[in-house]
Amino acid sequence: MSDSNDAAKVDGYSDEGFWRKVKQFAKQAGREVIDNALCLYYAAQRPDTPKWAKSVIFGALAYFIMPLDAIPDLTPVVGFSDDLGALAAALAMVSMYVNDEVNRQAAEKTSAWFD
Repeated sequence: MSDSNDAAKVDGYSDEGFWRKVKQFAKQAGREVIDNALCLYYAAQRPDTPKWAKSVIFGALAYFIMPLDAIPDLTPVVGFSDDLGALAAALAMVSMYVNDEVNRQAAEKTSAWFD
């Protein structure tokens, strides 16, 4: 990650933890959850994304990768609904930093897992 110091300031987030969770639970979480997570991840990689936005992003991604959250991810059907809510809220807050390149990167990675 280009600015790992920003991510290190958010407890519970790590690049390794993020990619491990995505790879392990992509199919179970569903396309929308993974696409939102990837949009946030790639938006955080942009050098022009400000620190406040990166804090929002890494906070949401930390919640996504936490093994314990409001609704356990292993719960059938609804397990990732709280993650989706957190990711969607963060995405709405930082949407101005999700440009065409970020969307392209997320779409390519999502397609690699789902198509």
